[in-house]
Amino acid sequence: MDSGTIEIVAALICDQAGRVLLVRKRGTAAFMQPGGKRDPGEDDIAALSREIAEELGCDLIPASIEPLGEFDAIAANEPGFRVHASLYGIDVTGDIRPSQEIDEAIWIDPAAPPDILLAPLTREHVLPLACLGRVAGNVR
Repeated sequence: MDSGTIEIVAALICDQAGRVLLVRKRGTAAFMQPGGKRDPGEDDIAALSREIAEELGCDLIPASIEPLGEFDAIAANEPGFRVHASLYGIDVTGDIRPSQEIDEAIWIDPAAPPDILLAPLTREHVLPLACLGRVAGNVR
């Protein structure tokens, strides 16, 4: 990837009603998938597990992990950059409690999102994928 691309891992988390979990980071306006950048030496799953614990205060269920593909989009919070995301469908266990840099977590219907600012990755790739019903995950 070139220097104008940010490599991230992202989670598509759905509840039993098919709603998608989105988060908004502190000091930003766009809602997006939970996840983030890998720390040095981390693989995708280690990074995703750490980010879910840090951002949402819950745990990823390893047996639920479903690779959904790699996607590129304009970065929501870094002007002039793009993101290259490895997206995984996951289930989580424990109560979802936004923490660290997350100001807000919401559940939305991917087929009828509310009138909120969505990150390009979420709008262009994640919600359409969630609408296909390829993710049967739910929160336990």
